[in-house]
Amino acid sequence: MTTSSLPSQQGKVWLITGASTGFGRLLAEYLCTLGATVIATARDVSKLEDFTLKYPGNCFVLSLDVTKPASIKQAVADALAKAGHVDVLVNNAGYGVAGAIEEVSEAEYMPMFETNVFGLIALTKALLPQFRARRSGNIVNISSIGGLIGGPGIGYYNATKFAVEGLSMALTGELAPLGVHVTVVEPGPFRTDFLGRSGVQANEIIPDYTQSAGKMREYFQTQSGKQPGDPQKAVEAIVAAVTSPKPPKHLLLGKSALNRWKTRLSEWQDEVAEWESTTAGADFPEGQ
Repeated sequence: MTTSSLPSQQGKVWLITGASTGFGRLLAEYLCTLGATVIATARDVSKLEDFTLKYPGNCFVLSLDVTKPASIKQAVADALAKAGHVDVLVNNAGYGVAGAIEEVSEAEYMPMFETNVFGLIALTKALLPQFRARRSGNIVNISSIGGLIGGPGIGYYNATKFAVEGLSMALTGELAPLGVHVTVVEPGPFRTDFLGRSGVQANEIIPDYTQSAGKMREYFQTQSGKQPGDPQKAVEAIVAAVTSPKPPKHLLLGKSALNRWKTRLSEWQDEVAEWESTTAGADFPEGQ
């Protein structure tokens, strides 16, 4: 779908978290060119000052730290005061921590959970009343192929994104009767700063994990800027999905994510078949 074939975003209000870099920033800029009203949020709003200069009529910048309840409350109040409502919420703020489960300390993984999971929950809940009242809208939760497939060296990040997947599926069922759509986006590797500025590695290194979790550390160190995914095409795909008459519940992005998920499904089906008799045999006999 080309930009010219997209329904006009004039009059549509998008609120985007983590808009200072990566997908968030590209999405905000792309939407501004489509005429949407964009509420771009970030912890450091100085990185968004150019938005209001380039798009003075339809871009607003708000300070928002999704890990702080007071910041969420203020940002939601300011957003509704400026725009009147929000049509699309994009929960984009997040980052990853590389390291084996044993290597990553609580001080390293808990802030990631606060951002990726609890912050997403808190902001979504703060905006749900207005979505319910309007009986329309879209919530877009940025997950990852790592929210569908776990791997060594990125387990805590996987856990945060698996949580986003489960939450999104439940929210889909709760909001569908109210006319509100939920889409969870699962990108593969894209050339954002996920492996660079946004990537964190555990301080502790345990040599026994070199051949497993150590491979993910190596990936963080060597692959930034070499990922196959085009971030601009990704944000265009997200807008196309949201503006579709039937927005998808899941949106895989990139061939890598697609191929990995197809392989995982095939392996899972084989395993289910292999253990089917054991699975079915775990019930009481019929009639008891």
